[in-house]
Amino acid sequence: MKSSLPKVLHPVGGRPMLESVLMAARSLDPASITVIVGYKAELVKARADLNVRYVVQEPQLGTAHALLQAEEVLGNQVIINNTT
Repeated sequence: MKSSLPKVLHPVGGRPMLESVLMAARSLDPASITVIVGYKAELVKARADLNVRYVVQEPQLGTAHALLQAEEVLGNQVIINNTT
């Protein structure tokens, strides 16, 4: 994607991808939701809400690297990646 907008903020079906993923995650009634942010993290955080934990991926070296960055916070919890 050649855009200045973070990938997860691009609209799909009339709403940002992040919003759709958070709605789906909340429907599962999880103990917590963690979002891994990197590129323009403040924009992404502004679209989520206060009930979400954040892990910053710096530098951004791909999806596998993002998951490694979150390993300490997430441990062996289930991870859903819906941004590709």
